[in-house]
Amino acid sequence: MTEVRVRFAPSPTGYLHIGGARTALFNWLFARKQGGKLILRIEDTDVARLKEDSVSQIITSLKWLGIDWDEGPEKGGPCGPYYQSERLEIYQRYAKELIDAGKAYYCFCTGEDLEKEREKQRLAKQPFRYGRTCRELSAAEVEKRLAAGAKPSVRLKIPATGSITVDDLIHGSVTFNMDQFDDFVIMKSNGIPTYNFAVCIDDHLMGMTHVLRAEEHLPNTPKQMLVYEALGWQPPRFGHMSMILAPDRSKLSKRHGATSVEEFRSQGYTHQAIVNYLTLLGWGPGDEREIFSPAETVAQFELEQMSKKAAIYDTKKLTWLNGQYLSLLPLEELLPETAPFFLQAGLVDEKWLEENKEYFARLVDVVRVRVKTLQEIAEASTYFFRPIEEYDAKGAAKHFKPEAAELLDECAAALAALPVFDLAGTEAAYNALAEKTGLSLGKLVHPTRLALTGRTVSPGLFDVMVLLGKEKTLQRLAAAAAYIRARA
Repeated sequence: MTEVRVRFAPSPTGYLHIGGARTALFNWLFARKQGGKLILRIEDTDVARLKEDSVSQIITSLKWLGIDWDEGPEKGGPCGPYYQSERLEIYQRYAKELIDAGKAYYCFCTGEDLEKEREKQRLAKQPFRYGRTCRELSAAEVEKRLAAGAKPSVRLKIPATGSITVDDLIHGSVTFNMDQFDDFVIMKSNGIPTYNFAVCIDDHLMGMTHVLRAEEHLPNTPKQMLVYEALGWQPPRFGHMSMILAPDRSKLSKRHGATSVEEFRSQGYTHQAIVNYLTLLGWGPGDEREIFSPAETVAQFELEQMSKKAAIYDTKKLTWLNGQYLSLLPLEELLPETAPFFLQAGLVDEKWLEENKEYFARLVDVVRVRVKTLQEIAEASTYFFRPIEEYDAKGAAKHFKPEAAELLDECAAALAALPVFDLAGTEAAYNALAEKTGLSLGKLVHPTRLALTGRTVSPGLFDVMVLLGKEKTLQRLAAAAAYIRARA
């Protein structure tokens, strides 16, 4: 059986976005399920749109997501170079072969010539089709123009009639009429290949058995099949993943929260949640589960299970998933991912983290269950490191009535009497005080929470007390009581 070989071939014109990450992920899942190889290829011939640090950012994002490749940048392999910019001679050689075989031809039409032709067709309300002006130029005329220093493009000769059918692994048979196409350019006049030409040569020479990509590439596939036919090569199997649409079913854009993997990482999303979410954008395990690992997906993954319907992008679902992972992930995996957010917020420094590993672990473990992102863990922890400068206004109006001052004094006294300041002791002290005063536990807890955190929502109150420590807890209760009396 032929080894499965698939590729992820990003253009480094920006950082790795959600759509590209999903394409990389599904290729990775398919390769791992089939025991095949994933090749990373950088399609960097669009010089005008290249961004200098894009390749390093794409590689960093793939590594962070856990998507590894078998050949390509940083790995090498037998089919390199893996950057298209280093393969220009290869494309030029095959273009010359097609010209010599009469399957392609030099086009000397200028941009101005083409614009005039386009305008005529526009006025006639016709779609633009190149009129094959240079297709029948004599060999002598071609040589004369080349000798005069002309810099032509190269166009592929294609049939004017008929149809071509793509046997898509996800969408089934899709037929295109040939009258949709013209003799399209395969090499630009600057010696750079067009996408539809370079990708065929690379996929063939790199031994791709399958090409799995976004549905937006489906209209390119007939052109690529024509290139394969002209070169006498067997095309790979094609599979086009369903589109990702915004919640209103419009085209996805940044205004819908579609952003780069790196931005999601900087906002405190875990790679586990992002990978899980991307998997759900086009595939499901066949049951009601929404949380599953890449290993579980690989074990079940089949292309036939991929949805033909557009996937709906929803950051609320991603954020919910992220919250689930914050609760589920082993603490030792979460701590190194969380620490940068505490450093960035200025709550701690590297020295503090090194000297307070146990405390930091307890803090993160307590806070993580009530938040949705790593960034929110840091934001929800500020009162452990900084004094309370103000109290939540609505909370103060509700819980800091004049009588609350004396109540907080009683709470402080009960806590001060504890020989051991731990979860069991603090909770027992509050239960005893509730019984003594005849108040519900909530009547004690709410003003205490506001006094200790400045907020009406926090992790479990007794966890907060223990993490603050006895001295700081008593100081904040006294400060809140004084604040209430000053307002009375």
